[in-house]
Amino acid sequence: MKKIQILGTGCAKCKKLAELAEKAACELDIQYELEKVTDLNDIMNFGVMVTPALVVDGDVKIAGKVPKIDDIKKMLS
Repeated sequence: MKKIQILGTGCAKCKKLAELAEKAACELDIQYELEKVTDLNDIMNFGVMVTPALVVDGDVKIAGKVPKIDDIKKMLS
């Protein structure tokens, strides 16, 4: 099971990234757990300074923008 984390304070881009990550995981038919990390200290512990950010299994894949769904699929694979 993949652990997908969305780092962000809950802004529109953070919500969009969460939606796209869930959609990508469903389209790839992979089991996943989605967690939204909103605490700034927790976000900074990942070394992320700009949000939103996508973390897959503890590895920061992208920060500071919302990628296309095809790019998210590649990050999840």
